Amino acid sequence: MTTETSPSTGPYVDVQVACTNHGLPSEQQITAWVAAALTEGKQNSELSVRIVTTDESQTLNAQYRSKDKPTNVLSFPSDLPDYIDEPLLGDLVICADIVQQEAEAQNKACEAHWAHMLIHGTLHLQGYDHIEDDEAEEMEALETHILAGLGYPNPYENAGA
Repeated sequence: MTTETSPSTGPYVDVQVACTNHGLPSEQQITAWVAAALTEGKQNSELSVRIVTTDESQTLNAQYRSKDKPTNVLSFPSDLPDYIDEPLLGDLVICADIVQQEAEAQNKACEAHWAHMLIHGTLHLQGYDHIEDDEAEEMEALETHILAGLGYPNPYENAGA
């Protein structure tokens, strides 16, 4: 199933559901979480969000990150040349089963974890990373701030509890 959300202002999000999970966030929620994570000058970006099975996640993670296991979110930033003036941000691939399993294991509300994964992935598409400690601190602080603005708790407090 592919649906497209195109508000008059804000991001253009192509949502693709390639799994049969129940309890997935709505297109409106996905678009709102993406919009909340867009930084200055990126508010009208275009991106795709594909919600996948563990098999598809594992295949993509192995192919693009050399990690032969499924993962919660994969980010594929657009690599258009600078001379092409399009607001294409890139693609997010989110594994529904992994997000649900993590939420349960970390004793978090599934909706809050979905919001976190969409925000986390959208920040990656904009160049944020968490490889170095200072980058991780900046990204986590921004995620926490965005989530708090949406009424969700800090995802890094009591993680894994």
